[in-house]
Amino acid sequence: MKMEALHALFLEHPTICTDTRKVTDNCLFFALKGPNFNGNAFAQEALDKGATYAIIDETDYNTSDKFILCEDVLETLQQLATYHRKQCKAKIISLTGSNGKTTTKELINAVISKKYKTIATKGNLNNHIGVPLTLLSIQEDTEMAIVEMGANHIGEIEMLCNIAQPDFGYITNFGKAHLEGFGSVEGVIQGKSELYNFIRSNGGHIFFNADDPIQKEKLNSCTKKIGFSTTDHQFYNIEFLKANPFVTLKVEETTITTQLIGKYNFPNCCAAIIMGKYFNVPLEEIKSAIESYQPQNNRSQILEKNGFKIILDAYNANPTSMKAALENFSLMDAEHKTLIIGDMFELGTTATEEHQAIADLAKELNFQDVYLVGKNFFGTQTDLLQFETFDALKAHLEDQPLKKGTLLIKGSRGMALERVLDLV
Repeated sequence: MKMEALHALFLEHPTICTDTRKVTDNCLFFALKGPNFNGNAFAQEALDKGATYAIIDETDYNTSDKFILCEDVLETLQQLATYHRKQCKAKIISLTGSNGKTTTKELINAVISKKYKTIATKGNLNNHIGVPLTLLSIQEDTEMAIVEMGANHIGEIEMLCNIAQPDFGYITNFGKAHLEGFGSVEGVIQGKSELYNFIRSNGGHIFFNADDPIQKEKLNSCTKKIGFSTTDHQFYNIEFLKANPFVTLKVEETTITTQLIGKYNFPNCCAAIIMGKYFNVPLEEIKSAIESYQPQNNRSQILEKNGFKIILDAYNANPTSMKAALENFSLMDAEHKTLIIGDMFELGTTATEEHQAIADLAKELNFQDVYLVGKNFFGTQTDLLQFETFDALKAHLEDQPLKKGTLLIKGSRGMALERVLDLV
């Protein structure tokens, strides 16, 4: 089936499903494959559950006119997304970076949606499957689409850009994330910069943090750029006021008090502000959008439970975000600060060195209590409390409960440290 015909079919049945557990009536089922599953084997089940058609790529399963046979289901999904994107009037804002992507995406969407009909990446569906699904959620009346892009190796952002064809781009930062795939921080910079390279090559506009020397240098010769800075007056100036605990900033003569903790969230807010200004969203609407935004899904959430004030930041972690979180926590006005941190994943050969550096920092910052959790932290040389598994931590805390006060919980997603909430 030609792409034009498949797209016409999609417009008649604009719901895409890739999981038979989530099939809805009249959807299109794309039989994707993975290391441990073959979607072709579930295509008939999808039809039985209400899917109108199933897109497959193995002839053995092509048993009725309800199956659409293609060469590769994933490539077809991606090509359909690009075709659909080109038929729509929506402008695409893409963003990537080592830390803060999802929070920044949510802030941008909150601001831009004050004036425009928007869609944005749901959750962190930011990979080679999530980006196409986001693009296919663009409707006829959508004016702006905010598309988050994640990557763990060089070439991935370029591939996602070729699918999404963004008009605008923003990189949050370059940090020590996914070093196993990128190989080094230099690899991270090269990989993430693929977004700026694509935008620049295709005549689009770039938003950037002019206080980031790496971004400033890379965009030195770029003419279509919109920057923010706390000091350089050739760019849009935004003043950082405080983050104790919530980020407060000043734009022109307007003070904005967010519900986001940590100075590391300041540039995330700035990105949303300059995009709002660029797209002519009134400043009072920008203020309203940012002040009303509340983090969700274990991302720097502030919770109160049983006399504890808890900062739950257990969605993800890497050396850059961990260092920022610990330093911010050390500066907070709080009684009896307790730190529970878990292993940082995907660090490759640097894992030992990076975990030792964080353990040393946790010791240096003199928190009242520190608990290190996970195999990597268990292997560090320190006199802080170390637990190889979560169950070992749990057993310890059941015997010696945490002392009341302020608690920071941070670790990689695989550590699932939100389970600590059941122990306070």
